Amino acid sequence: MTGDRLERRLAAILAADVVGYSRLMAADEEGTLARLNAHRREFLEPKIAQYHGRIVKRMGDGILSEFGSVVDAARCAIETQQGMAKRNEGLPVEQRIQIRIGIHLGDIITEEGDIFGDGVNIAARLEGIAEPGGITLSEDAWRQIQGKVTANFIDSGEQRLKNIPQPVYRLELAGERPAALAPASIPEKPSIAVLAFTNMSGDPEQEYFSDGISEDIITDLSKLAHLDVIARNSSFTYKGKPVDVKQIGRELGVRYVLEGSVRRAGNRIRVTGQLIDALSGTHVWADRFDRDLTDIFAVQDELTREIIGALRLKLTDSEKARMVGGGTQNVDAHDLFLKGRELLFANKRDRSTFEQSTECFRRALELDSNYAAAYAGLGMAYGLDFQNHWSKSSETSLDEAEHLVNESLAKDNNDPFAHYVASVVYVWKRDLERSACEADRALALNPSYALAINARALAHIYAGEPLEALPYIEKAIRLDPAQLLYRHFLGTAYFVAGNYETAAAIFKDRVAMVPNTDLSRSFLASALGHLGQLDEARRIWRELKEINPRYSYADHFGRLPFQNPADADKFAEGLRKAGLVE
Repeated sequence: MTGDRLERRLAAILAADVVGYSRLMAADEEGTLARLNAHRREFLEPKIAQYHGRIVKRMGDGILSEFGSVVDAARCAIETQQGMAKRNEGLPVEQRIQIRIGIHLGDIITEEGDIFGDGVNIAARLEGIAEPGGITLSEDAWRQIQGKVTANFIDSGEQRLKNIPQPVYRLELAGERPAALAPASIPEKPSIAVLAFTNMSGDPEQEYFSDGISEDIITDLSKLAHLDVIARNSSFTYKGKPVDVKQIGRELGVRYVLEGSVRRAGNRIRVTGQLIDALSGTHVWADRFDRDLTDIFAVQDELTREIIGALRLKLTDSEKARMVGGGTQNVDAHDLFLKGRELLFANKRDRSTFEQSTECFRRALELDSNYAAAYAGLGMAYGLDFQNHWSKSSETSLDEAEHLVNESLAKDNNDPFAHYVASVVYVWKRDLERSACEADRALALNPSYALAINARALAHIYAGEPLEALPYIEKAIRLDPAQLLYRHFLGTAYFVAGNYETAAAIFKDRVAMVPNTDLSRSFLASALGHLGQLDEARRIWRELKEINPRYSYADHFGRLPFQNPADADKFAEGLRKAGLVE
């Protein structure tokens, strides 16, 4: 036998890469490089050494490492992603450095300290399909760590990787979220998530009632300026699932979690609640309320005040005033409002839910003609009808929404829901100054109102002040991380500001999270056109037309209430550059 024999061995290969590196460098070359080098020097490379890994090479924004054990590689990857999340805490979106990691167990060839072969290629491809902040393993690597690594992995199905003939299986950390969904750090001020109270009535038809009580408590607690309260949309994602309070605290970035139950039987009601410290898992407070159904408002008030007392929060005089009054004292009217609101904010929105919700609000008003929230709910329904064309008279629905919300405000000027609805209505009426004022009023009454926070951002975006919108959208995401539409508006703000690289990255993330979105694909195609990535822009546009063959650029952007036509023209210009519109 002649010639040198190639050295082969079995190894665990870990490939890591920075997400959106080109975007970060384009925005701040020196700052990005300095932050990346600090992460490498202070954390990434010491972590690899801690788990007996060898750095094979550094590749600009990436690292290729080998380990003698897949278990060591997996543990290193998990602690790396957890540590990077902590190191990114408190930084604005454009300064966060997140990485993807791929791990494979395979045969490698070594030569002069470098490694080659399919084993290396597969690890690199696995890294490429990992979520930002996530980890992907091949099936071979997965078999080696079962029962040996403290992490819950999920099989996300067979994947075929580019230039790799055999299929592999992507397994990701359960609960890990894409970049835009990365859990926020727990703020210094108290923070709480109110979970959906369990319906113990034995009647699924009463689900809206237990949900309504939970949401009313969220609304009341949100009136406190010194308490961060997670929005219903996010805290209710745990509904019907086994509750791990510590995990919920980590994922939502809160110190406290409130859970409870509601049992409604005839004219009697039992409400239980328990407040838990999400860091330690210990109970801070628990109580049970057995009352007549007519006392439901007093029960909610008492429960809320006991929670405030358990959190040792001192109310200001204005907060005390906001905690009393308003609403209705008619139990049946309130019951109908809860049903209407549940329909209004359900995942499924169509003509049927529109008609059912408006019927509920109208019946509530028949029982209490001064019920401001019911007028606002009716106004919100007509605002949605204007946007979605559910009814035959949707062209006049925005005027009807304006009339109804002003009627609501005339009945009660201290209802944050009514001011939020007014903000939305006046955005579409193109009265951005009034929209901003209504959002500000809603937030003065309810500082943790994520929907109103986002509404304030929209007024900034459409007024040509996109950079002013960013802190609002980031706060909305903090309080309602499950509402993925906020990511679209974040991308829109960067787009209007002319930062097409960042906008494209955010829109790509949203497309990954909401695969059937035509809205974000349209913006993404335009951003890619501006960036000169014409083939990719056309590919995204083809996907959009497959999802919605009737999509019309002119109809879509013609409805957006930009104050400055030049801002809207940016979208058309990007599409023209990609050859997608005339």
